[in-house]
Amino acid sequence: MLVFWKEKLVFLAVPKTGTTALEGALSPRASIILRDPPVLKHSPVYRYNRFVLPFFEQAAGESDMETLAVVRHPIDWLSSWYRYRHRDDLVGQPNSTRGISFDEFVLEYTQDKPASFANVGAQSKFLLRRKDGLLGVTHLFSYERQSSLISFLEDRLETKINMNRVNVSPVLDTPLSSDVETVFREKCALEFEVWEMAQG
Repeated sequence: MLVFWKEKLVFLAVPKTGTTALEGALSPRASIILRDPPVLKHSPVYRYNRFVLPFFEQAAGESDMETLAVVRHPIDWLSSWYRYRHRDDLVGQPNSTRGISFDEFVLEYTQDKPASFANVGAQSKFLLRRKDGLLGVTHLFSYERQSSLISFLEDRLETKINMNRVNVSPVLDTPLSSDVETVFREKCALEFEVWEMAQG
C-alpha cells in the first residue's frame, strides 16, 4: 500500500497485478509505504476502510482520500498464481502447483474450500465493499491496459514513472480447456464482472 498524502491518493496493492513493480517506481514519491507484513501491504478495501481510513480521520482529520487499484483478467490472474506457486522453492510444500495441471488448479479454485495450492483469494473480495457489494475503490484500472494507469499516475503525482519488472512468475504454458473455463466463468462470474468495471 502506498499513500500519497498531498495528492489524497491511496494505492491498494492487489496481489499478482504488478503492484510490486509500481511500488518500486513510486516509493520515492509516497508519504507512507506499507510493505510488510503482506497482510498490510495487500490490505483489501474492507481492511482499509475499517482500520487505515479511520486512522487518517482521527490522526489527521483527513477523510476524503481517494483509492486506486489494479485488476487483472481472472484467467490471467490465476495463471500468474499457478506459475508463481510452480517455482522450485515451493516443491514439496502444500501450496506448490508442481504435478498439478492448470485445469486442476482452476477447478480446485472454484471449490468452496479450495486446497492450499489453489487458495489464493479473490480479486472481488479485495475490491468490493462487504456491506453492499459495490466497488470500493475510486479508481480501478485494468492490468492489461497499463498505459492508462501510468498516464493517470503521472498526471496525478506530477512525476515520470519508469518501472522494472520484479516478482515475475516463472514462464510456463498454462492452457485452459474450454470445459474448465466454462465452469470457472459460471462459478466465479463475479470475478469477471469486477474486471469489466476497470476504467482502462
